[in-house]
Amino acid sequence: MMKCIVKDKFAMQKKQMDKRNNKYNPEKHHRRSIRLKEYDYSQPGAYFVTVCTWKRECLFGDVLHGEVSLNEYGQITMQEWIKTGTLRQNVVLDKYVIMPNHFHGILIINDCAGTIQRKGVLQYAPTYAFRSPSQTIGAMVRGFKSTVTKQINRCRDTPGIPVWQRNYYEHIEISSNKIVLLDLNK
Repeated sequence: MMKCIVKDKFAMQKKQMDKRNNKYNPEKHHRRSIRLKEYDYSQPGAYFVTVCTWKRECLFGDVLHGEVSLNEYGQITMQEWIKTGTLRQNVVLDKYVIMPNHFHGILIINDCAGTIQRKGVLQYAPTYAFRSPSQTIGAMVRGFKSTVTKQINRCRDTPGIPVWQRNYYEHIEISSNKIVLLDLNK
């Protein structure tokens, strides 16, 4: 049923070690940010987010008869995305779709009557339930990717192996009218 690429655990770990041994080369390694300068990514609004799997590996399932059939890793991804909305009081999740090698989702940041501290980290003792230290899109995507990676690597017994490509793509929705045009189920 599943036609995704399944790689040898030891080959994946060796590749990861080889990657860590690469030296920095400024001629080759020159990442540029795709984020808007001076834009506050914690401000209220709708954001369309796309995250791709490492080397576009079909990790989350397969397309059968025109529909995505999620495997165990796809289910983990779905559960953790849904948790994103419950962990953060100021976030409402809208449409999302999990494809075999990438994820799309719309999340809406609401301004909860001044309860959100913008730009920076909340100061609190870590003695109670989890609270995200930052409310930016970047922090939310980082937390989502991190927990999905840990759980998938635990399932396949491959600690430290990448699940996601570096970074993510986002599109800031200027008006709520645009969200209707982004209906991912059509």
